[in-house]
Amino acid sequence: MGVRMARHLFLVRHGETMFNAKRIIQGWCDSPLTDTGRAQASRVGDYFARKGITFDHAYASPTGRTRETIECITSMPYTPDDRLRELFFGAYEGERDCVIPPMPWDSFFVPFGGESLQDLQERMTDALGEIMARPGHERVLAVSHGTASQMFLARWRDQGRCGSQGLPGNCSIMHLEFDGNGFHLLEVVEQEAMKRLLEE
Repeated sequence: MGVRMARHLFLVRHGETMFNAKRIIQGWCDSPLTDTGRAQASRVGDYFARKGITFDHAYASPTGRTRETIECITSMPYTPDDRLRELFFGAYEGERDCVIPPMPWDSFFVPFGGESLQDLQERMTDALGEIMARPGHERVLAVSHGTASQMFLARWRDQGRCGSQGLPGNCSIMHLEFDGNGFHLLEVVEQEAMKRLLEE
């Protein structure tokens, strides 16, 4: 029996939104991409093209900002998946971000009808693990959110060959291997690194 080759997941955070720019909390509520956000997403597409990276399947959180992002990255069809949504902030949705404490939030939002970070991490881990285990999913693009991506990376950081701290920037690329049992973080490519490569 041959050795199964690792599969590759390219997880991308959505581009800058109006609420990001105004520092408003957006979990399950939504706002459109800014001009900067659309340019960021287009740059991700250009980066993949320059690197010769193509995908056999694509997925996105169903919110408008993630769908707009993936449609700027690629013209290929994609599947919305509710499990890739951002953390639900409950009663704090749509508030200024200065009203919440610094991370770690743990279960802070639960009494306000929101979600715990542990629940978010389990949701993202289950979703992406199940997606990557599907037949023919050798190289997958998935577009999600900042805290959702941060908590997913935190689950696998010690398993990876490189580190990643803090919140991934808008339209950063998180490249992970999937071996059938779990993920290994290979690299995080932020917008500045993409700009440098594309300017060469």
